[in-house]
Amino acid sequence: MFLTHASLWLSGLLIVGVPTLLAMFGPILIRRRISFAKLRTNNEVAGFKFATVGVLYAVLLAFAVIVVWEKFSEAERKVAQEAGALAVLYRLSDGLDAASREGFRAGLTRYIRASVEEDWPAMERGETAPGARQALDAIYAAALATRPGDPRSEVVLAEILNQLDHVTEARRDRLIMASGSVPDVLWLVLASGAVLTISFTFFFAAENLRVQTIMTGMLSILIFSGLLVIVAIDHPFAGSVRVTPEALDQVLENFGAS
Repeated sequence: MFLTHASLWLSGLLIVGVPTLLAMFGPILIRRRISFAKLRTNNEVAGFKFATVGVLYAVLLAFAVIVVWEKFSEAERKVAQEAGALAVLYRLSDGLDAASREGFRAGLTRYIRASVEEDWPAMERGETAPGARQALDAIYAAALATRPGDPRSEVVLAEILNQLDHVTEARRDRLIMASGSVPDVLWLVLASGAVLTISFTFFFAAENLRVQTIMTGMLSILIFSGLLVIVAIDHPFAGSVRVTPEALDQVLENFGAS
């Protein structure tokens, strides 16, 4: 989606600003075609119906916002989990022999660099990069090639393989989350529901047309702001509001400091 990769200001203008301006013209156009007296007769009956429509759409919109926010938070947690497992692997490599340790740590460095430089741009495009996967395969190969000579080395190797499983799981999860969590059918319902809910207000009649127009604009801003939040964080690794590889960069810096 174009808006996913657009700046937050441009997305806000197209999702909130333009639709709100169009919605504020609605009551004016309706009032020109239908008299105030006729519209006023709708107030009592339409008020109950609008309350039902408004509550239904509010629940749907809130549900969508909560789902994408949870997915976004989960993506941040997965990146932190991956970075933590990589840091543990670096420290566990102290239990390997000198030759294996150097090769293993070099593999960790290559994997982090490939993740930051290849995985993140690929996830922003909704794709996958082979470089990080190949680097992860090389780390597994280096670990499995190690021959523990005592019980202590066996325990270290077992924990290394366990932490590698955590890295693999976290990477797989973030690759899946990069594609977004809101299906097309839900986007259709959210967009059509916003239009219907706002259009419903056009058929009420307030004596002061300016006040009615302002109220319609306020409702539009509230609804379309919710849609903006969904668009902004639905793809957690793309757009202006996204999960960055900062946690992996910090681990790489720690490797260099060590």
